[in-house]
Amino acid sequence: MDSDQKPQITSKMIEVPAPTSWPFVTAFGIALLLAGLVTSLAVSVVGLLVVLRGAVGWFREVLPVAKEELVQARHVETPTIVALSTRRVDHLQPGTEGHRVYIPVKVHPYSAGLLGGIFGGVGMAIIACLYGVIAQGSLWYPINLLAAAALPSLADAGPAVLKAFHLSGFIVALISHGVISLLVGLLFAAILPMMPSRFTAFWGSFLAPVLWTALIASTLRLINPALNARIDWAWFIASQVAFGLITGYIVAHSKMVETAQSWPLAARAGVEAPGLMPEKEEER
Repeated sequence: MDSDQKPQITSKMIEVPAPTSWPFVTAFGIALLLAGLVTSLAVSVVGLLVVLRGAVGWFREVLPVAKEELVQARHVETPTIVALSTRRVDHLQPGTEGHRVYIPVKVHPYSAGLLGGIFGGVGMAIIACLYGVIAQGSLWYPINLLAAAALPSLADAGPAVLKAFHLSGFIVALISHGVISLLVGLLFAAILPMMPSRFTAFWGSFLAPVLWTALIASTLRLINPALNARIDWAWFIASQVAFGLITGYIVAHSKMVETAQSWPLAARAGVEAPGLMPEKEEER
């Protein structure tokens, strides 16, 4: 636009960037591009084309000269008087417990999670074996079902084979059950400090097993089809609750240890800098 065609700028007019819809088009193209990763390649191709068109249109809005428009500025006759407050804000000092909201400054030790996972796994195994004895008449039935995820010979086996003892099935089930129990125990130790302290027993004993059961129910047909076809969900939930009760109790009643989450970076790095840890210096 020539200089003689531009509107006359007065003291009551200001220049602001002109409105444009190209950022919205570009964002929509990115959404299509990502959606195609889980749907179809054609969706990603369309998304890529939309992103390129949106980017070109967006760049043309700002290059080589940014498009702007004049806006009428509202003149305030009487200035607004802001009253100053006499209140003061007390800032938490570095190293003071509680200045982090979402990251706990005290956590349960990992050893408590491992110990809880061991005893919780034992309690869960007892419930599973009771199911095998009462409902199927065999102690080895649930053990072989668990091992069927890694042993093809047990995945297609009938009830008679599953009720018999298999050394390979026992070893595979023992290792898999032990590893999963230890990992879930560590998960308990990491998550429980982030939950409300009043409901620690609830989070660990009931809610966590229910969520874990829901996750397994949605993926079990892919992980262990044999177990998915023969599983008794009532007994399975009972075993999960037993694991949560035992593991949650052990972890929740362990002595919490202080972390360095609330410390400044220099203090966590071991740098000797006066004034970083005022409380510790006063104790000296």
